[in-house]
Amino acid sequence: MRTADVSDWGTLVFEIMSQQTPIARVQPIWLEWMERWPTPADVAAASSADIIVAWANLGYPSRALRLKACAAAIVDKHDGEVPLSLKELTLLPGVGTYTASALLAFRHGIRVPVLDTNVRRVLVRFLDGKELPPHTTPSKAETMRADALLPEHGHSAAEVSLSLMEFGALVCTQLSPSCDECTISNNCAWALAGFPKDEKRPTPQPYAGTDRQARGRIMKSPACRPLRGHGRPHETPSPRRRPHRRGRPLPAHPRLPGTPEGRHDRLTTRDTKRVTLPR
Repeated sequence: MRTADVSDWGTLVFEIMSQQTPIARVQPIWLEWMERWPTPADVAAASSADIIVAWANLGYPSRALRLKACAAAIVDKHDGEVPLSLKELTLLPGVGTYTASALLAFRHGIRVPVLDTNVRRVLVRFLDGKELPPHTTPSKAETMRADALLPEHGHSAAEVSLSLMEFGALVCTQLSPSCDECTISNNCAWALAGFPKDEKRPTPQPYAGTDRQARGRIMKSPACRPLRGHGRPHETPSPRRRPHRRGRPLPAHPRLPGTPEGRHDRLTTRDTKRVTLPR
């Protein structure tokens, strides 16, 4: 997925999908997307319902709609070609500094620091002796320090960033770091300080009674099954419903017991009796 034969659009889709999501879960879904929607124009023309269902189990499905908006912006403002400057990329919907930097570094070998949650956690533990980064997004000082640690050659810098990402994902994890097996623990400031815990711990988002719960039930329902899989699933008829047509909303799913109003995240559409995915 981070290979030379992958297009800029394919790389951008992959980097957005892989945010806070394991690569093993991303790979099969990314392959389906690239087969079904290989260009920004394809995603821009797809219905929001198709986009959300095809996002499957990647989590944080608001990213799917931002990716659709990003595709539309690329088509409208850049003639369907992904721009290749940090400024232009970060002006696209749903594309932050990390995603833009990852595309430039891993696809084009441009020397730029790539700071995802794994890289930031490794650096703050090793250098500062703290369990977790103090802010949700990198500060200017944090970015400058990461930049100073990179080799001068762009491709070598990208390899270092990838290595740090893998190290954070597999060894220096958030909840259960393998410090006993870590090859750099003797020089790690966090280990030398006795692994102090941060006072403010991450809190999981509620699930019961929210639109996330309702949307999950919709996507697992028989009405959505024809929309999943390779090729053009919307052309496969449901045994109980007419075939889904491009541009039409998904069949409505009745409100299920235990699914109250919750918080409205715009990824579902509600009326007095039904919960549906958007058009």
